[in-house]
Amino acid sequence: MKIIRLHYPLDNAQEELKDSAAAIGFFDGLHRGHQNVINKMIEIADEKNLKKAVMTFDPHPSVVLSPKKQRTTYLTPLDIKLEMLEEMGINYCFIINFSSAFAALKPDYFVHEYLIDSKVREVIAGFDFSYGQYGDGNIDSLKEYDEFNTTAVDKLTSGNEKISTTRLRDDLAAYKLEEVNDALGRPFEVQGVVVQGEKRGRTIGFPTANVEPEYRYHLPAKGVYAVTLKLDNEEEVYKGVCNVGVKPTFHDNLTRVSIEVHLFDFNRSIYGENVTVYWHNFIRKEQKFSGIEELTEQIGKDKEKAAELLENN
Repeated sequence: MKIIRLHYPLDNAQEELKDSAAAIGFFDGLHRGHQNVINKMIEIADEKNLKKAVMTFDPHPSVVLSPKKQRTTYLTPLDIKLEMLEEMGINYCFIINFSSAFAALKPDYFVHEYLIDSKVREVIAGFDFSYGQYGDGNIDSLKEYDEFNTTAVDKLTSGNEKISTTRLRDDLAAYKLEEVNDALGRPFEVQGVVVQGEKRGRTIGFPTANVEPEYRYHLPAKGVYAVTLKLDNEEEVYKGVCNVGVKPTFHDNLTRVSIEVHLFDFNRSIYGENVTVYWHNFIRKEQKFSGIEELTEQIGKDKEKAAELLENN
């Protein structure tokens, strides 16, 4: 997959590009709604013998446009999103730097400089896609151009509500992990490296792998979850129970969230290993216990529950 980074003002010529069909959007999460847009693009590209392209943005537009609701954490950080797009057979990925200058561009300038000059011949986007200064451009205005065709993809719903990145973020905060995974079409995942922790888990009979996220992920809400974990250099997937939180039993004012995974039937040192944690089921919220005995009793119950939930994984 060829990655083309576009910064305003454009200074990189696109002569080497071939005609393409392009799916446009931020696509954080690459959930089933996003997949519909990209799959429609692939269908059109195959039908018309065009290159398959995705046009996305970095950072999230809210960093520039919404100071009170900036998104600086992601369901699928850019590097992960690029890996997933490559697996989908995408030929070109255009990454537009979303800056203040870019946000101020007139809609027609965006169309000519970023779409037409990039040899995009088919534009595919969600029905509510907007572009240009103040979001004045939309799907209907794109359809007015003769240089390319425009296809709008209808919203995808679940439970009578649109599947969206905002909804997924809200669901993660509300412990609705199963709904998140249904919307994604796969388990939510976080990639990271196993680092040294407080090593308290091993002293109470539940050693944990402390996973430091490799990117700025939007994490599940503080609590206990049934998870699986895969080491990058192994095919085997290990089952376990994970606590995401601040360990209130041992700390009164810790603010930095940690990810601690206790793996079943696993007794190896994996410090420094790159791993992926897959979140499958929510078990309970994080809580403060009166002491070690109460904590270990609850962890034992959590482990049993996780094993039951993961029986078919």
